[in-house]
Amino acid sequence: MSIHEARIEVAPDVELRLLCSNLHGEAVPFLLVHGLASNARMWDGVAEVLAAAGHPVVAVDQRGHGRSSKPDEGYDFTTIVSDLVELIAALGWERPVVVGQSWGGNVVIELAATHPEVLSAVAAVDGGFIDLGSRFATWEECSQVLAPPRLVGTPLASIEGWMRNANPGWPESGIQGSLANFEVRPDGTIAPWLTFERHMMILEALYSHRPSTLFQDVAVPALMIPADTGDVAWTHDKQDAVAAAVAALPDGRARWFSPAHHDIHAQHPVELANVLLDLAQEATNK
Repeated sequence: MSIHEARIEVAPDVELRLLCSNLHGEAVPFLLVHGLASNARMWDGVAEVLAAAGHPVVAVDQRGHGRSSKPDEGYDFTTIVSDLVELIAALGWERPVVVGQSWGGNVVIELAATHPEVLSAVAAVDGGFIDLGSRFATWEECSQVLAPPRLVGTPLASIEGWMRNANPGWPESGIQGSLANFEVRPDGTIAPWLTFERHMMILEALYSHRPSTLFQDVAVPALMIPADTGDVAWTHDKQDAVAAAVAALPDGRARWFSPAHHDIHAQHPVELANVLLDLAQEATNK
């Protein structure tokens, strides 16, 4: 698959790095949106299948992430969604299928509810239903439990070894996509592209996000793609959340992956891409 890199300005002094595949394809386009502390390369395996099927594909590093601009503000949902609206317009696309993972799933549900005219269908991969306010009584509790580990200065070799040991059987695209979450410094150590402070700003915005208030306004076909990770208690809660989402969405349905990692797109890129191709076909026939 031929991938080329591009940059598009979506706000003053804010450029987003894009990984583009098959931009001259004639099928409905796909915009792929990563999760918190992730990056566009996590979608490499999915993008390859979608592009091979004739679809233009763009995976984006959201602001603060990867090789995109890293402003000190603008990590609320309204601004993040505005970035995507501006990006779609700049690409000249008419109603792409927009797919987001984890926090990115909540972002694309917000996009679909507030700007239904810009997309033809939406998919949320193990996200879109995340409601941290119902899980934690206070932001302080949430921040203490979910604050990211301080990884700055960790040797790249240690990070890669942990990833490979923790995720046996992952395709190489998933491993390399995960490693791309980090800047590699000249001394061989890493630093997350998303700084701790910006990570916490996004996490606080996610804590305040209430996706259940948005579902009724999602007028396009909406596919929830949750992962059964094997954690019985968490999966039970997730089943309830996904069922409630599907019931509230005007045109919603769910496709579970089981067993599966939270990063379904990295672990099962071909299978996920085929599910997304079916969604695109459905959107085209609407």
